[in-house]
Amino acid sequence: MGLFGFGKKRAKKQAEEAVEESKELDESKDAEESTEKSDQTSQADRDEAEQSGKGPWDSMDSEAPDTDEYLDIGALMLPFLKGSELRLKANSQTGDVLGATITYGSSSLELEPFAAPKSLGLWDEVRADLLKANPSCKEVDGVFGKELTLPVKVKGKNLLTRVVGIDGPRWMLRGIFSGPAAKGGKEKDVLDGYLADLVVVRGDEPLAPRDLVPMHAPITPNQRRGEAEDSESKDDESAQIPGRPEGPFDSDQQTEVKTTLSRGPMFSEVR
Repeated sequence: MGLFGFGKKRAKKQAEEAVEESKELDESKDAEESTEKSDQTSQADRDEAEQSGKGPWDSMDSEAPDTDEYLDIGALMLPFLKGSELRLKANSQTGDVLGATITYGSSSLELEPFAAPKSLGLWDEVRADLLKANPSCKEVDGVFGKELTLPVKVKGKNLLTRVVGIDGPRWMLRGIFSGPAAKGGKEKDVLDGYLADLVVVRGDEPLAPRDLVPMHAPITPNQRRGEAEDSESKDDESAQIPGRPEGPFDSDQQTEVKTTLSRGPMFSEVR
């Protein structure tokens, strides 16, 4: 009995130790999983922090740069870059602007803003289409996320281009870098910075996904300021017209008032 009883106690003690060990393992596992989740969350927070504060920007973003000195071409507000040139690609029949190209040094950056779905980005889909259609196209990690390197033939020569896409609220901006900016160096850094400072104006016009967001001929900051001053001047002039003039009211006065009031809406429609 004594030996049997001792064996029972020992077995019971071993069972208790096994339970305790199991608890310790579970607690250790939970701690590891918690640490792993915390690390993943921290990494996600770091990634989000790294992405925040970077453009291109949406015009409605509260952190978007001040565009008072930007060139207005409709869907895009372009920053000033000393030593650069702007060329617009337009439809020869309709005159519609189809894209803008910034040339800097021996490099260029072609810009095309597209409408995108409200809830989903478009770049993943466009990138997959380009990869499927071009066997020589390669996907790499870049400044703006996933981008593509794509060799193209120009005048019998193979030139490397770098294609980037940035998803915004109901828009996707595609940029195609060529020349040294497609590989690296100073011109790449300059044009990358240019793209990051750019502001996209999507507008409220309903557009199908992949439709170009409308662009127009450039409007300079001085032209915008001049239009604003003209508008204020017209508003002041309208404010000075009395509702019921005092004194004699002859036909000349009636004609002047009528002409002034009718021209206001006409001018605003032209703008």
